[in-house]
Amino acid sequence: MTNEGFLVMRPFNALFFCIFAVLILILIVASIFLNKKSVETRKKVLVIASVITLIGFVLYKIALSQDPEFDELRRSVGMGGFNWWGELPLQLCNVNMILIPIAVLLDRRELLAFCFFVGPLGALMALTMPGMEFNGFSILLPRMLGYYGTHFLIVIEGLAVATLGLYRPKFKDLPRIVLTILIIAFVVFLINMAMRLTGLYPSANYFFAVETEGNPILELFHSFLPYPFLYLLPCTLILVPYMALVTLGFYIGDRVRGKKEN
Repeated sequence: MTNEGFLVMRPFNALFFCIFAVLILILIVASIFLNKKSVETRKKVLVIASVITLIGFVLYKIALSQDPEFDELRRSVGMGGFNWWGELPLQLCNVNMILIPIAVLLDRRELLAFCFFVGPLGALMALTMPGMEFNGFSILLPRMLGYYGTHFLIVIEGLAVATLGLYRPKFKDLPRIVLTILIIAFVVFLINMAMRLTGLYPSANYFFAVETEGNPILELFHSFLPYPFLYLLPCTLILVPYMALVTLGFYIGDRVRGKKEN
């Protein structure tokens, strides 16, 4: 077994869990402190945190654009070099940076639900299944700091939507949440097609809405529904039980809390 050193980042290694644990602890402490403040204060804090994360995301992409090793690794697997049109915050894992401020400021439950249920899930997938250019390198590299820092914060900020009391999952919301997810996915699909047709980014595939890129679950759906975007629809068969289970946890917690207060 090789000793890579503590600063080398891989999914599920000691450094990965240490960073995650520290951020979860910060979320808990911040939630306890901020829940004593007004709703407006909690909203401002979450919006500011998302904007700071978005600024960090831009700086991270600037660093990527000047990283020859990243460019070489991407080209080695046939993904092409750095392209700004391919690095927009429109993936399932990072669209929260844009949606959280909008959802919080407009107080839209459907968008808040998306930010809570889907954003953290997408970011966790990115954290646990990184590309080769983000796996096994020192966390001190700008691209590693940017990639893991951005995705960890997106997870925490998505969870904060609920821990700060800005959104409470309810069963009656599930149909609207599913509709919102489908609308957002379709809008992103249209963006993909616009980029492809105009030549801005011929391989645009945000949300994996045009090509499966080898994703085993999407490959399965594509096998019996071989059409762009449409093969995403069966994903609701996974998302709905997941959201229902999380909502059930909140429902039970509220019932238990209500009994204690009585």
